[in-house]
Amino acid sequence: MSEPILEPELPIIDPHHHLWDRPTAILKNLPPSDHGFMDIIRDIPRYLLDELLDDLNAGHKVIGTVYMECGAMYRADGPEHLRCVGETEFVNGIAAMSASGIYGEVRACAGIVGHVDFRIDGVEDVLRSHIAAGHGRFRGIRQSCSWDADPGVLGPLHGRVPEGLYREPKFREGFRALEKLGLSFDAWLLEPQLPDLIDLARAFPGTTIVLDHVGTPLGIGAYDGRRDERFDAWRGNIKTLAQCPNVHVKLGGLPMPFAGWRKRMAEPLPTSQTLAEQWKPYIETCIEAFGPARGMFESNFPVDRFGADYVALWNAFKRLAADCSASEKTALFSGTAKKVYRLAIG
Repeated sequence: MSEPILEPELPIIDPHHHLWDRPTAILKNLPPSDHGFMDIIRDIPRYLLDELLDDLNAGHKVIGTVYMECGAMYRADGPEHLRCVGETEFVNGIAAMSASGIYGEVRACAGIVGHVDFRIDGVEDVLRSHIAAGHGRFRGIRQSCSWDADPGVLGPLHGRVPEGLYREPKFREGFRALEKLGLSFDAWLLEPQLPDLIDLARAFPGTTIVLDHVGTPLGIGAYDGRRDERFDAWRGNIKTLAQCPNVHVKLGGLPMPFAGWRKRMAEPLPTSQTLAEQWKPYIETCIEAFGPARGMFESNFPVDRFGADYVALWNAFKRLAADCSASEKTALFSGTAKKVYRLAIG
């Protein structure tokens, strides 16, 4: 049974969710793995507008969302470097459905963040194609640099990118196009890689950068049982990163397998009270370092369904923000997202 909704009238812009559809034939070809991330892939094969609306309408007052790239619906044909634009085309269609109003007042995918590999030639052409495909909704790019020497940390995501991607000269050459086109950058990395993002943010002070998932603290694989031990190093890097005024932080992602609080989706889901207690050191550190004006709560759904349902997740955030002023809550739950992703909502 779902929890009662805390502060049901508090407007929320969810600045980070995904959409995908993985047919059975694709799932059958997945390699065997006991990594928690495989639970997400196998147990949530479909998350499209209907499933998203089920969560958005579960009781919290979500007024809009931002879509975050996840490799969905790339074009099957055409130039290789432009196939990623298919994702923006797909999501813009979902956004247009929501904007019709027939599904309610929420404006899903009001902002779209897509993908490009900054190491390719012709990055600016790809970005302009994304902008055109987004019809006024395209806001930026995410390219993850998540890497660890231990394959047990990233599981099925291991080996997608090389070590030190954000420091590569070719990556940075392409990255320069973001500022020219007025686009932002979302960064997903693992906690030991935070220095790479600090260096990138310092090198590009004119580009708006968003750190996803509070930097992904680790508690599995080689880091099993060491999450608390590594907290001080994480906190030090967060404070240093926050000194870069072009960087914002997304407050969430902690229900994913990487932190190690929950091992399998088959385990009972925790209450919002338990979630708030687990996440408090990380969320409070980030809010203190960045301030509410540069922090935004995120759902990271459906990935974060691994460790929380949508109602409990936002209840946990509301518990963590209980001592904030009304203006601080507005920033954390909607204002910062509206500013960073330039949304005309609410």
